[in-house]
Amino acid sequence: MRWFAAYALLPTGWARDVVIEESGGRFVAVTPGSPSLAGGTPAVLPGVVLPGLANCHSHAFHRALRGRTHGGGGTFWTWREGMYGLAAGLDPDTYAALARATYAEMALSGMTSVGEFHYLHHDPAGRPYADPNAMAEALRMAAAEAGVRVTLLDACYLAGGLTETGHTDLDPVQRRFSDGDASAWAERVGALRPSAGFAVGAAIHSVRAVPRTALRPVVEAAAAAGWPLHVHLSEQPAENAACRAYYGRTPTALLAEAGALRPSTTVVHATHLDHDDVAALGAATVTACLCPTTERDLADGIGPARALADAGGRLALGSDQHAIVDAFEEARGLEMDERLASGARGRFRLEELEAALTRHDCLGWADAGRIEVGARADLVAIRTDTVRTAGSLPEQIVLSATAADVDTVVVDGAVVVAGGRHRLGDVGALLGDAIAAAWA
Repeated sequence: MRWFAAYALLPTGWARDVVIEESGGRFVAVTPGSPSLAGGTPAVLPGVVLPGLANCHSHAFHRALRGRTHGGGGTFWTWREGMYGLAAGLDPDTYAALARATYAEMALSGMTSVGEFHYLHHDPAGRPYADPNAMAEALRMAAAEAGVRVTLLDACYLAGGLTETGHTDLDPVQRRFSDGDASAWAERVGALRPSAGFAVGAAIHSVRAVPRTALRPVVEAAAAAGWPLHVHLSEQPAENAACRAYYGRTPTALLAEAGALRPSTTVVHATHLDHDDVAALGAATVTACLCPTTERDLADGIGPARALADAGGRLALGSDQHAIVDAFEEARGLEMDERLASGARGRFRLEELEAALTRHDCLGWADAGRIEVGARADLVAIRTDTVRTAGSLPEQIVLSATAADVDTVVVDGAVVVAGGRHRLGDVGALLGDAIAAAWA
């Protein structure tokens, strides 16, 4: 397949009149300055072309909460009760339908890889299904049908929470999240096999849900298997307070003690960090995945993104609970939240926002996120003639576009979105049906 882009973002920067060729799901030629289209007419990609975007933190089933948890105030903890109510009723079939529609919505936003932070493991009573990874297989199938790659970040979840006096027992709904201990978790996850478009990773749900004695076994299992490791970190002040009271240190320090801070680790949210936390995360060159639309929806706070980057950390973005599925809004949130917190504009260079949007490597897809020979053939074409983007300079499209401006999405050489329409058809209808079934 051959495409022509009037403007495309290449590893060397923005280029004009670029002919892009793909074979076998990989880029085989990328030629800028090619107004002559000799050798066969390529398909013309409208507007501005970016590499495929990465959604580095997703809970697919949370999509069914949109429009149902925003009224009446409350906190993260009251929102969580609604989430638990939804989680209690899902089975592999309803989970697959909801995830398929949610991943299709992500594709419409230009996302070509998703990191699925997965802890909905067993049946509602906490019993393993006949296939212990039935819920994981539902996600594998959903991503394949939606046309995106998925990294299943299988989360170890062993305790109900953490207070100043220790870890609490699992609530009834949390029983389906837990394998009982870290060894059983590792055995179940070890039975998963990567396949085309499906990678396996590990997750520590949080220091609330994984006691100190279980942290290192999870870290070592991930390292032995070569899996990326993700962890919710310091999303709420209450987590920090409980950890300090019981363990005498911050969640970041507890993870460092367990050997969890390494380049293959991604910490999610990282909202409430002290100076030493930031320094430790930066020195270990971990990735920090911020989820600005979720963090604002749940009133979590504004994380120290600029400080983390300056300390040596790498930044990624995720849509988390999917209050909004719009990669550009997440990138704008990274910059705009920093402006609010600092009183200064331009806290992140455009290249830094573009890098955060395409951080596929923290999901185990190191060969994605670049339009260059040998990389995975992922492309996103964004229209520049809409009411939102008309007049935008190509290099500033990230700060003006929305998901509604995405015209074409290519994943591993396959066209998944064309003319702003997903190959599955009416994604709104798919979402409506899947959400109704999930709540039923």
